[in-house]
Amino acid sequence: MKEITITWPDRRQTVLPNGSTARDAIAAWKPDMLPTTVAAKVNGRLVDLSSLVTEDALMEPVDVTSKEGLGVLRHSASHIMAQAVQDTFPGAKVSIGPSIEDGFYYDFEYQTAFTPEDLQKIEQRMREIAAADAPFSRRELSREEALSLFRDKGETYKVELIDDLPPDVRTVSVYTQAGYEDLCRGPHLPSTIMVKAFRLLNVAGAYWRGDERNKMLQRIYGTCFATQEALDDYLRMMEEAKKRDHRRLGRELDLFQMNEEAGPGLIIFHPKGMMLRYIIEEWERREHLRRGYDMVMGPQILKDDLWKRSGHFDHYRENMYFTEVEGQGYGIKPMNCLSHMLIYKSKIRSYRDLPLRYFELGTVHRHEKTGVLHGLMRARQFTQDDAHILCTPEQLNDEIRAIADFVAYAMKIFGFEYEVELSTRPEKSIGSDADWELATSALEGALQDCRMDYEVNEGDGAFYGPKIDFKLKDALKRKWQCATIQCDFTLPERFELSYVGPDGERHRPVMLHRVILGAIERFMGVLIEHYAGAFPVWLSPVQAEILTVTEKQIPYGEQIHQALVDAGIRVEKSFSNEKLGYKIREAQMRKTPYMLVIGDREVAERTISPRRRDGRNMGAMGTTDFIAHILEEVRNYR
Repeated sequence: MKEITITWPDRRQTVLPNGSTARDAIAAWKPDMLPTTVAAKVNGRLVDLSSLVTEDALMEPVDVTSKEGLGVLRHSASHIMAQAVQDTFPGAKVSIGPSIEDGFYYDFEYQTAFTPEDLQKIEQRMREIAAADAPFSRRELSREEALSLFRDKGETYKVELIDDLPPDVRTVSVYTQAGYEDLCRGPHLPSTIMVKAFRLLNVAGAYWRGDERNKMLQRIYGTCFATQEALDDYLRMMEEAKKRDHRRLGRELDLFQMNEEAGPGLIIFHPKGMMLRYIIEEWERREHLRRGYDMVMGPQILKDDLWKRSGHFDHYRENMYFTEVEGQGYGIKPMNCLSHMLIYKSKIRSYRDLPLRYFELGTVHRHEKTGVLHGLMRARQFTQDDAHILCTPEQLNDEIRAIADFVAYAMKIFGFEYEVELSTRPEKSIGSDADWELATSALEGALQDCRMDYEVNEGDGAFYGPKIDFKLKDALKRKWQCATIQCDFTLPERFELSYVGPDGERHRPVMLHRVILGAIERFMGVLIEHYAGAFPVWLSPVQAEILTVTEKQIPYGEQIHQALVDAGIRVEKSFSNEKLGYKIREAQMRKTPYMLVIGDREVAERTISPRRRDGRNMGAMGTTDFIAHILEEVRNYR
């Protein structure tokens, strides 16, 4: 074949000599795109612009501002950082350095800890390397050649990575920029000059390969964007995120604690934090009952045999805790589904009984590594608003749509926008191809029927079925995974669940695993950061504080307090001898929605003077009027 035909996204075609590069092809189609193009997709595969095209292909340029383009940019920045570290700190060993959601990192072994001053030196060296306009070039080496190359460099981590490749992998790729070589599958930028808007952020400890039995390395985090403006926006957002950090606000607002005496990843809720949790959970119970769910509860431990039967023992064991009772092995539940299946199986079911919707605020335990624990967002014990729906295949579409509507309603109530992803079959999975195809089609069809925009996330489904993920966006436009719907044909098969159909024969139900808010702890963490601790009135652990000017007003203050308590309003008393200005500042620091000031005039007129936390005064009013006002806000979820 002397010539090849390239088909573009606009359906136009370009004919080129066989062996042309992706860059040549784009230059022939739309040369004005080249300055911001960092890679190309050839028949769906991401490649370097220098890659040769030797057959007819579908091709799409990858712009630096796209999600995939930013990934290429950040991965290239991590290589430049690795070179800068080894130039600045001879003797440092490199391990792995991927791009991540908002940036990149690289893990290093070095005899002393990197300091903030060291990061400045590394960043300066990175700027010099980037400015050199050195091309990223790829070459293929045999496995033996690559092992020899990295052994000679003393890069023991790279040697281990190559040694651990599957036996049938005979060649590996190495990228070079400005004389620096690194093991990598790519792709990378055409040149270092495209790495301009970047910043090194911090250093953290990281075990090699995430295993605490391995050596602790130093992980340098950085971020990189296509433009300086985008970088500046991100850095401003990061500063705001620090102010909203739920761990800091958790301490300041006296919501919860994480105590090493108790153990990492285990949350201790204080009264105000528990009140916030109670409000959320009670809302959940009411809404589930309204939608035809039955409340159930299963035990914390179940025999090993059940976990083996479900597939969790083979596919999820590293995330589980185990114990033994009288010689019998038990698994501490990381999920709630097994008990729900046993409830279903406790009697013969008819098609007339379906769908059955089992709901449990179920506490689970997962063996998360210490390095990934993060306050409420990633804990070892947490509670899910878990439900399992067992239905006929014909009911599947309606049930998925109903869940999607429930999620949309919940996000509106709590004040979040959200995006939707459909995650497909992962490499490590159970079940037949036919079941996976049916389950994936059911989820996709329901999303289309709901007219929901969604992206496909290839290979990120659960091991037993595909899923829909709802990612909420907080006030800083950060995305958080909360709600999910998972379609499962496999576990009903493994547990031999059945129902009697209209034909009198036994049939297999379909199971939907779903959460609406997800882990309650994680959702609380997102809420804290979204509202910066200043919750709407209906969610606030304390909705009002009564502030007396002097001791003389305390008896009247007590009457007001009791009236609010009787009306179901969460109220606290601030009757100390401190000055009123101090009391107001303290209440504002606690982010209390309303401060009810009581002085001599209020006592004489039998009124209160409410003040909002933003400083606005509402003027004097009767207690009954204030109660009506606050209850109206609660009814409307404000």
